[in-house]
This record gives sequence, C-alpha cells and structure tokens, in this order.
Amino acid sequence: MPISANTLENAIRAAIPVTHLEIEDTSNGCGENYAVFVVSEAFEGKNTLARHRFINEVLKDEIAQMHAFSQKTLTPTQFKAHLAKRAAS
Repeated sequence: MPISANTLENAIRAAIPVTHLEIEDTSNGCGENYAVFVVSEAFEGKNTLARHRFINEVLKDEIAQMHAFSQKTLTPTQFKAHLAKRAAS
C-alpha cells in the first residue's frame, strides 16, 4: 500500500516542532520512494546520525512499506546558512 506525503508530514509534525519541511515523492507518484528535508530545533546538539535515527524511528512503520527513503536534517541555524549559500549562488 502506497504511503502519502500527508501521512509522513503528520507523523513528523506530531513528533517534533518543525521549522521547515519538504517532502518529495521521488517515485513518480506511486508513493514508494520519498525524500524528506526536515528543519527543527529538536536537532540542536545532535549529530547527523542521531537526527536520522530519530526520523527513522518516527517513520519506522511508513519506511517499512517503502522501496526507498532519504532524508536531510538541519537545525534552524544550519538552514539559514543553507539558504544564504543558495542565494549567493
């Protein structure tokens, strides 16, 4: 059964305060491959591996039904730097 972007969004927003969230269905609409980009203050003080493990745990049931899942996780400070770098390019 395909997973919807709304299902992923609701699960993430229920687990942590979200500053910015992008969810992309990379499977051309079939709901089996997703890429998520999550910005949250909850990631402060955590390394990338800890952040990814946290999101994996939040979405474990959904990920089990997918073919592929990728994620990018940033703190609000890192996101501001990311936006500034992108604007400068």
